[in-house]
Amino acid sequence: MRVWTIRDESGFPAPKNSEGKRSQPFWSSLSRVRLIIKNVPDYSGFEPHEIALEAFLDRWLPGLKRDGILIGVNWSGDRAKGYDLDSDWVRSAIDAQTRKTEGEQAVDGNPH
Repeated sequence: MRVWTIRDESGFPAPKNSEGKRSQPFWSSLSRVRLIIKNVPDYSGFEPHEIALEAFLDRWLPGLKRDGILIGVNWSGDRAKGYDLDSDWVRSAIDAQTRKTEGEQAVDGNPH
């Protein structure tokens, strides 16, 4: 599984949300990233950046938490808006989804 974000020559964006907190956007698919780059003028100069899920969980989430940056999840629309979530919440949601998927595979006779 992969996670996607965007970057340009200056690095990764982490704009302030409506509450004044910084949030870095991440998406669940390359197609979502490409839509944002294509349709949101502020992100037109950015490129997709792929992150392995393990690296996202082990390095990115702890770093973002340490830096006080929220995780923007699947932002969409012409202004790239969506949910800005705490890194602990995101980790818990991913862990729960992983356990559910693994359980479904075991029930189907496909242990992994």
